[in-house]
Amino acid sequence: MGSGFPTLLRKELMRFWKVGFQTIAAPVLTALMYLLIFAHVLEGRVTVYDSVPYTAFLIPGLMMMSMLQNAFANPSSSLIQSRITGNLVFILLPPLSHREIFAAYLLASIARGICVGLCVWLVSLFFVSLPIAKPMWVLVFAIMSCGIMGALGLIAGLWSEKFDQLAAFQNFLIMPATFLSGVFYSIHSLPPFWQTVSHWNPLLYTIDGFRYGFFAASDISPWFSLTVVASVFVALCLISLRLLASGYKLRN
Repeated sequence: MGSGFPTLLRKELMRFWKVGFQTIAAPVLTALMYLLIFAHVLEGRVTVYDSVPYTAFLIPGLMMMSMLQNAFANPSSSLIQSRITGNLVFILLPPLSHREIFAAYLLASIARGICVGLCVWLVSLFFVSLPIAKPMWVLVFAIMSCGIMGALGLIAGLWSEKFDQLAAFQNFLIMPATFLSGVFYSIHSLPPFWQTVSHWNPLLYTIDGFRYGFFAASDISPWFSLTVVASVFVALCLISLRLLASGYKLRN
């Protein structure tokens, strides 16, 4: 018997690709607005890592913020829409294991996140030259960070029974965590108390490790950031797989 995995993966990929103006162009425009405003206000007044201009410092943070938010949005919005419209049952009918369902949603979320991040980077090249010092670090952190938010989006989509619950998840958890993860600033510019608080935010390590790939400089050891990001990624994947295997809010 064949697998429905390729079909589900294609469905999730085409779901965001067919409305690319909304799912790709809109986040790129939002990141561009942040770039224009913050770069205009703070360029020349803030220097990071001794020699990195603020505009260059800002771009990897905006890339990662856009990637994280869109990687979360892909599976969470897909599941809640399927639940509301009543076609969630069709995921359970084909010969799909919980691992295949998880892999399809996760790969699609990573694809959307990286696509948005790549577009933000390409647009930013019109404003500042931003070579990549360590491409493998950029790629690894991009994939695992999008994977973290893809798995979290899957959990949120399974848990949410209506759009209000998903919106609360996004507004009170995802948005604050991404904005307070060092997108616009170096954590060394914070008072000691807020530096300590920031270190409990796992998204800080995704952005700081991602920046290391561009500048070969970071606020935190890249190996420590990699360990934290990998650990969170594995933990969320295991939780997602467990929820899917148990049929959490799928079979009732």
